[in-house]
Amino acid sequence: MSVMGLFFISIFSFAMLWLARQGVFASHWLEEGDVAHYRPDAGKEPPPPAKVGLAIFLAVAGCLFSLLAAAFFMRGDAPDWQMPPIPGVLWLNTLLLAGSSVALQLALVAARRANVERVKTALLVGAATAGLFLIGQIWAWRELLELRFFASSNAANAFFYLLTGAHALHLIGGLAALARTTDRVRGAGRVTRELTTSVELCAIYWHFLLFVWLLMFAMLIGWADGFGVICRRLLS
Repeated sequence: MSVMGLFFISIFSFAMLWLARQGVFASHWLEEGDVAHYRPDAGKEPPPPAKVGLAIFLAVAGCLFSLLAAAFFMRGDAPDWQMPPIPGVLWLNTLLLAGSSVALQLALVAARRANVERVKTALLVGAATAGLFLIGQIWAWRELLELRFFASSNAANAFFYLLTGAHALHLIGGLAALARTTDRVRGAGRVTRELTTSVELCAIYWHFLLFVWLLMFAMLIGWADGFGVICRRLLS
């Protein structure tokens, strides 16, 4: 069995174990007596459905990016593989995305402390830096296109656009959810439990996007070449 197969089995096993511990697979309708006060674990509330849904989505997205990474390393062993020059703006973009992730974490801390003004400020800062990150990604594409590094001219170019494009699409989806959460916070006079959960989901998603981008950036600039050699040997 390949290393990617083992990776997917591990991801699936962890996801199923987490869902089972949260009581997702419990058959409440088969319980006798009063089930209105049923709790899978005494003193512990079950997670919100949105949080379970996000966990499943992140598991699927993680598998998708893992497949792209595996294909990147496998294709990189070909003799015609030649990575394009890395635009310098990508370093700034990395700092912007890291700042956005930090801002979302600060928003979560402020939400748990019921400080609605700090939540609003942190969410706006997180959205602004994430928007600047997307603009920076478009700028990087523009630089490569001006230098005539087209996706059709080399497989490495195609993977650069594919990886950064897939990540940008996930970030755009996250911005839509973040805009909705920000609008709810702006119209609220205080931080409720539902708003805190929404901010927490946005923060978790942003941390995931930052983690994926750091791995992708390391691949693109060549810092992960040693790991790629190991993957090619295991997958071949």
